[in-house]
Amino acid sequence: EHKNQEHHRKNWHDKHYKVFLLIPIALLLFSFIYLGIFYSQNHDFFLKDISLTGGASATVYATTDIDSLKSALTTEFGDVNVREVSDLVTGEQVAVIIETTAQAEETKAFLEEYFGYDLNEDNSSFEFTGSSLSESFYRQLLLAILVSFVFMAIVVFILFKDLVPSGAVILSAFADILMTLVAIDILGIKLSSAGIIAILMLIGYSVDTDILLTNRILKRDEGSLNERLYGAFKTGMTMTLTSLFAVIVALMVVKSFSVTLTQIFTVLVIGLTFDMLNTWITNASLLKWHVHSMEKRR
Repeated sequence: EHKNQEHHRKNWHDKHYKVFLLIPIALLLFSFIYLGIFYSQNHDFFLKDISLTGGASATVYATTDIDSLKSALTTEFGDVNVREVSDLVTGEQVAVIIETTAQAEETKAFLEEYFGYDLNEDNSSFEFTGSSLSESFYRQLLLAILVSFVFMAIVVFILFKDLVPSGAVILSAFADILMTLVAIDILGIKLSSAGIIAILMLIGYSVDTDILLTNRILKRDEGSLNERLYGAFKTGMTMTLTSLFAVIVALMVVKSFSVTLTQIFTVLVIGLTFDMLNTWITNASLLKWHVHSMEKRR
């Protein structure tokens, strides 16, 4: 009976794996359309915070009403970002982070008037990033992503020496990044330099399970195609879910006190979720189709 169930499950996948490809195709089409509309409205593919656009960042060690402060800052400076920093144990507010596109002196003067006392090294900290420096750093980060992607593609092709499986791995990694970017835009997250670095990390996370899957299917002979696919699925899902669980726990711990780590872990959670779809539907279906096509030609 167990063998019959196993056979039925594998036979079911043989019948439907091409249909599964409609899911990532639909998501990819939606992603391209959404990013096109987003670019036409914002003149960029994602929203950037002051680490990428330039501006002032102030941390004030005080308790205040976040909504009232944001309203006052928006009236004065326009586009601002205000976040609360809480104590990890008690959950009580211990500080507030303010990001504006204004100069540090302007931001400081306004905050001193708002809080009603002088801000110094004991009760606050200020950082200012010039727009030219931010733009240069932004271009360098994008270049790092592009170079990483190109070298990843070269290594994958050297490993498998076949355009179809190599292309499937590269497509899956590209889809992970594209879909993650769309999700970030939908959620209204402003990407910082930390967020771009997280996308860079995502390339590595995306490729490892794809290479595991491709290696198991193409370079191993033991068992049937479905058995090798199912074995890779069990191993790969264990890897991804372990990483995802660890990142979610870390996100819950750091979200109250570290904006940088919160963004890195948020991007990784979104990316790892899409990685499961693109590895085990997109890549797995394309590889199975490729192997069946090779068998028919023999």
